[in-house]
Amino acid sequence: MSARAEALDHLVRGIVDDPDAVRVTEKSTRRGPLLEVRVGAADLGRVIGRSGRTARALRTVTAALSEDDVRVDIVDVDRR
Repeated sequence: MSARAEALDHLVRGIVDDPDAVRVTEKSTRRGPLLEVRVGAADLGRVIGRSGRTARALRTVTAALSEDDVRVDIVDVDRR
């Protein structure tokens, strides 16, 4: 796992009620690197935040840690 994925994992685990359900996977896509964050359904709203503020902050921090543009996708464990 890359440093940016580990940092994102650490941040998300600090936000949620069920840190054991958090999974961060790094994928390479045509549009560039993608970090996929999976959390429990009960914690999805907490990670997204009011009007998406928390998710936006997580994306900003991840982008600051990365040398290239990285996308962050947040999904619950029941989706996909």
